[in-house]
Amino acid sequence: MPSPSSCRFRHAALIGKYQAPGIRPVLEDVANVLVRAGLEVSLESDTALSTGITDHGSLSLKEIGTSCDLAVVVGGDGTMLAVARQLARFDIPLIGINQGRLGFITDIQLTAMHTALPLILSGQYEEEHRAMLAGAVLRPNRHGGLETIYEGFAINEVVVSRGATASMVELRAEVDGQFVANYRADGLIVASPTGSSAYALSAGGPLMHPSLSGWVMVPIASHTLSNRPIVVPDTGIITIEIVAGKDASMNFDMQSIASLLHGDRVTVRRSTHHVRFLHPKGWNYYATLRRKLRWNEGVT
Repeated sequence: MPSPSSCRFRHAALIGKYQAPGIRPVLEDVANVLVRAGLEVSLESDTALSTGITDHGSLSLKEIGTSCDLAVVVGGDGTMLAVARQLARFDIPLIGINQGRLGFITDIQLTAMHTALPLILSGQYEEEHRAMLAGAVLRPNRHGGLETIYEGFAINEVVVSRGATASMVELRAEVDGQFVANYRADGLIVASPTGSSAYALSAGGPLMHPSLSGWVMVPIASHTLSNRPIVVPDTGIITIEIVAGKDASMNFDMQSIASLLHGDRVTVRRSTHHVRFLHPKGWNYYATLRRKLRWNEGVT
């Protein structure tokens, strides 16, 4: 356990997947580790309200962004994604303690928390920056122009897809104004390197190292089998126009949803914000892949 004088941080926010059974004692345990290291601890307000923990102050996510210099997230990757999207603009480093199933970005196992977390607090960590996607919906107006009706951010992916009961959609994709392809499919995924191991991977896309500067465009169940995933630079703008199909929608990291009409254009570009993750010393991406995807099974 680092002494208070050796701790690199001052004020930690503690955020948990508060719907998870048995989360309260886990959060209290993490809070005790933070306090013993000399940090002031505040719980995210919904986490505090839902768990009934009153030993520490509570702050909204916006207040966390302006008051804290560290956020510790207890849960799975979904919890981390939701928190990271909202805190990225404040440039706060995030530590993920995995209480979910896969844990690509919440990489400290609960059983290792008492060892790994104090070391990170004392400055023994690997810091990693991850790119974010900024998406928007542009809709034609009566003056012949386009107006922005919806905006959002994603860490994993922006997805344009058909409605739950509708047939496939037809989409026209461009990169920096250059026509790429028409897709008749269930949808199209634009994923970051972080998101390449999520929905895009299950749809047949490639894995991308997080340090790469690019996006991968992956059609979902394309009617034309030659429509393959393509990796494009993240320096430009991807535009996806809704050509045909009913009840099309877009989402950010499978959360925010905007309904789309024919003629709407979805734009995706690199966000000016990025996400900062702190990993235990010695962490590396390839080891994560081996462990999470079980690549070392059968190796003696």
